[in-house]
Amino acid sequence: MSESKKILIVEDDFNFGSILKDYLMLNDYAVVLAKNGIEGFEKFQKDTYDMCILDVMMPYKDGFSLAKEIREKDENIPLIFLTAKNLKEDVLKGFKIGADDYITKPFDSDVLLAKIKAILNRKNFFNIPESENHEFVIGKFIFNSKLRFLNFDESEPVKLSPKENQLLKLLVLNINDLLTREMALNKIWRDDNYFTSRSMDVYIAKLRKYLRKDENVEILNIHGEGFRLVVSE
Repeated sequence: MSESKKILIVEDDFNFGSILKDYLMLNDYAVVLAKNGIEGFEKFQKDTYDMCILDVMMPYKDGFSLAKEIREKDENIPLIFLTAKNLKEDVLKGFKIGADDYITKPFDSDVLLAKIKAILNRKNFFNIPESENHEFVIGKFIFNSKLRFLNFDESEPVKLSPKENQLLKLLVLNINDLLTREMALNKIWRDDNYFTSRSMDVYIAKLRKYLRKDENVEILNIHGEGFRLVVSE
């Protein structure tokens, strides 16, 4: 690896956490270990990480609560949950929060390593450089991606949901060009299965409804490929 990716492990079983830390460090990762959710969030706030691996069952603050706090600070950082029980409800809860993967103990360390590499590679591949400018002009609209506001002339601004905001920003960054379904799904949902694809279609429909006020602005569906945000003269 050209540079070590930094991983935060939050695990209340110190022996297990130490073994996992040593194993990942042997594979060229920089690793920080925290023994509970409170300490984990403190360490997360003080540094920058490429991934977090969180145990679900921990004292003081469980992995799900910690993940929500981490997501409020960084909505894009990859998360892997570790758990000693394979309950469907927990798995669904983890993915709802935004988990990239969910691994049940005991697990094969080589499998975990492969998953980490795949997730980080996918993140790098779909990592579109963020524009320093948070305000964009789309026809007669002013779009502020930081505040998540979409303004049309003197009308009351529309407050976009986080995913509406992310999707519109991707379209704007690729304005008049193709935004592939794969890129959008992996960038925003971190998955490109059938269900997330249908979910994205719902958000596209909502954005089309907002943008309908300006007849020169349109989101085109490129069959089998993706979408184009087009602004006519």
